[in-house]
Amino acid sequence: MEFAKKTWELDNNVQLVNPERDALYNYNSEAHKNLCDEKPWKANPNYFTHVRVSAVALIKMVMHARSGGSIEVMGLMQGYITGTSLVITDAFRLPVEGTETRVNAQDDANEYMVEYLTRGREQGRAENAIGWYHSHPGYGCWLSGIDVGTQFLQQSYNEPFVAVVIDPDRTISAGKVEIGAFRTYPEGHKSSSNSRGNGGEEVGSDGFQAVPMNKVEDFGAHSEKYYSLEVVTYKSTLDNQILDLLWHKYWVQTLSQNPLLTNREYSSKQMADLAGQTALCCKNFEKSAAGRTAALQGNVHKQMEKVQNGMALLASKEYTGLAAIEVRKSLFNGLGKEGGEEVALPLE
Repeated sequence: MEFAKKTWELDNNVQLVNPERDALYNYNSEAHKNLCDEKPWKANPNYFTHVRVSAVALIKMVMHARSGGSIEVMGLMQGYITGTSLVITDAFRLPVEGTETRVNAQDDANEYMVEYLTRGREQGRAENAIGWYHSHPGYGCWLSGIDVGTQFLQQSYNEPFVAVVIDPDRTISAGKVEIGAFRTYPEGHKSSSNSRGNGGEEVGSDGFQAVPMNKVEDFGAHSEKYYSLEVVTYKSTLDNQILDLLWHKYWVQTLSQNPLLTNREYSSKQMADLAGQTALCCKNFEKSAAGRTAALQGNVHKQMEKVQNGMALLASKEYTGLAAIEVRKSLFNGLGKEGGEEVALPLE
């Protein structure tokens, strides 16, 4: 159990807050109000640079995103601002109608959100809504045109606000949470090339192309309208106790999980995307052969090399998944037997 917990924390760089410094993550309504009154982000569109997410809030968002399967899900985050950081202390899901390509909050979700926050304040939970999150199953962390419109609207009326995107498929594939945090620019703002959303990176956390072929056009059309913030995960002493309880309950499922089995649909999508890239390379190769253009031929070779690397990576993941099944079978089938007789195994 402890090994699984430590592995997850190391993979996601979860930083333990010193007990004496837990006060840094306590809500200070006066300090929050002063910053909201000053509105320093009005003068600097890139004012916010970090999003600090509670480890428990992160797990709640990932579990919600995973429960949606291939359907996008949506939720709200609570927290506050301190300096140039937005601190996420908690998150809760919203009852929304999602599809495989988009998610929109309706009146029911808005009523639920207001009721949840009101009940929370009655119980002493004073943090405000600080942002929204939703999932991109299998196609990376970035903002689509609809997402940009939603975030722009929220920043116009509910500042400060941040958009968080989680890819549950890549999270399972890589064993590390694939997450991105974004804020949109004011209308007419010209962004610099180094402030684009991190969805434009060539590879995601699992090593595959960050944006699949069928999503590249949508990403490229809006990537200049927002920028990404660095995401840092922390855990307080209370978070640590909650995590211990969670790992104590779910360590068997964590140990027995195999991405090859739980993420088969995502693997199929990767194969289909690589097939599409291969077909595109073939077309470009024919054009380059006909035109004899050195620059075009060089681009084709680079594309073919990326496809080859993607195929090799996918094959290695499949092989690793199969090998893990055999290792677990050999290891656990031999446990519980002593002198040919079955014995009870400890659960901790």
